[in-house]
Amino acid sequence: MYRKDTMAIPDHRKGGQYLKDVVYGANDGIITTFAVVAGVAGADLSSYIVFLLGLANLFADGFSMAASNYLGTKSEQDFYIHERSTEEREWQEVPEEELAEMRGILLKRGYSKDDVDQMLPLLFKNKNFWLDLMLKEELALCMPEHFSSKNALKSAVVTFIAFVGAGLIPLAPYFIALPVFSSIFYAAIACTAIALFIVGSLRAIFTRRNIAVSGLEMLFVGGVAASIAYGVGYVMSQLFGV
Repeated sequence: MYRKDTMAIPDHRKGGQYLKDVVYGANDGIITTFAVVAGVAGADLSSYIVFLLGLANLFADGFSMAASNYLGTKSEQDFYIHERSTEEREWQEVPEEELAEMRGILLKRGYSKDDVDQMLPLLFKNKNFWLDLMLKEELALCMPEHFSSKNALKSAVVTFIAFVGAGLIPLAPYFIALPVFSSIFYAAIACTAIALFIVGSLRAIFTRRNIAVSGLEMLFVGGVAASIAYGVGYVMSQLFGV
């Protein structure tokens, strides 16, 4: 039995705010690059072409994804700031309407009329808390502490590094030409499968899900995408005699 002063408290995982960027970046980097590899291999083109197309796609898509991440985060931030400034103006210019809105929110949340009468003046005195509460309850908006322009850029950089770093794995056999495999494409399949499983498993560090399940989940998604790409490349090569 644990003593109260020594009871184990679940630890919060630091860095989790970038988990989505790392997982999405690495996952897309692996799958997108290997899809190109599989598509070209399905068309039975040379290993040199596979490597060149895969490398070109890797950096172009990596930059595109990172830029989209940054612009998307900044757009969310700008929208939040606009809505917050609107709420602040209403707090200053039409306090009666704001109080009436908050009264309705609190009553819907299950507070009694007497409790609401006592809470409203206290809530209204704290402008920042009031604005946060109104945005959350009225518009379902909330701004995490890490949601800033500086971290929007950091998020984009993390995405790019994860995308390119993980995306190089399917191309590695073409770069070093592993002699262990009779076909470089089989080596790329093996490397990609291992990478997908590892990236998927890393999610369990933050999500606390089963490591094997997380890894197999991502491996399955990547396998489906690669199969589609290979099939398209093969069919096109048969149709057009490439």
